Amino acid sequence: MNGRRFETGFINVIMGKVRESYRLGKVRVEIRETDHPEKLEVECSDGTYRSVFTIREYEYQNYKRHLNQRIKNAFSEQRDEE
Repeated sequence: MNGRRFETGFINVIMGKVRESYRLGKVRVEIRETDHPEKLEVECSDGTYRSVFTIREYEYQNYKRHLNQRIKNAFSEQRDEE
């Protein structure tokens, strides 16, 4: 797998090749390849909150607008709770 490997505490993390990087308002989104051929890792951060989750390649290709809307809503809800 292409990428960097580093240790954070007890967890070994493999940073996959960045497939796409963009912003949704204040939220930075990075989509990376994983060692599983059908899965991608999505990392979202607005400087205060951070979320990392996996999606299937199919979801990335066919439901990107829905994914982006869910990310925006989740970060908006976090800010509203403050």
